[in-house]
Amino acid sequence: MRQVVAATFVSLDGVMQAPGGPQEDPQGGFSHGGWTFHYWDEAMGKVMDKALSDEFDLLLGRRTYDIFAAHWPYAGDDPIAVKFNAITKYVATSEPQTLSWQNSVALHGDVAAEVAALKRQDGRKLLLQGSSELIQALLAKDLIDEITLLTFPVVLGKGKRLFGKGAMPAAFKLTESSASSTGVLMATYRREGEVTTGSFEFAEPSAAEIARREKYAARG
Repeated sequence: MRQVVAATFVSLDGVMQAPGGPQEDPQGGFSHGGWTFHYWDEAMGKVMDKALSDEFDLLLGRRTYDIFAAHWPYAGDDPIAVKFNAITKYVATSEPQTLSWQNSVALHGDVAAEVAALKRQDGRKLLLQGSSELIQALLAKDLIDEITLLTFPVVLGKGKRLFGKGAMPAAFKLTESSASSTGVLMATYRREGEVTTGSFEFAEPSAAEIARREKYAARG
């Protein structure tokens, strides 16, 4: 089976809109486009290089596809351009006839169902980048197997968010983590099981907790 993996830039308050530049996605009056620019360093570059070094096909929403298609076919012998131009691009779109980038395949109708069908096939993993509406649709159907989040130390207040109201409750396991020199937290999470709950109300205190309580009682 194929895996769906997402690599996403988010602010502290969960916004993922227009990280790359002012004109990337001004929908809704968003005025902070390009909010990741001043945080990039070598450590972040290594994380992204690793994500792009694996074998994958791209899974994109239409807006992200149009941004990529306006750049990568014209980027010459840049290694990322060579790779992106050669691989298959699966695109959520209602206008399949307008996909002009080579090796582009339209997903239309019930996109989540089409992605689920792709996952049942053998083949390379599907790398989901940007694409806020598509990522919301796939989270709602529990179709994302792994998420790499680069969390930037900035609050944007408004904008398109990674986790919306339709996200399905799910547990994840942290598999890798690091931090950049600029304070960006880089973490990879794998889907793992269901959300489990409990209560501290009736739990037996640990030895450490008993010692802590005795210590503060002694001070009083």
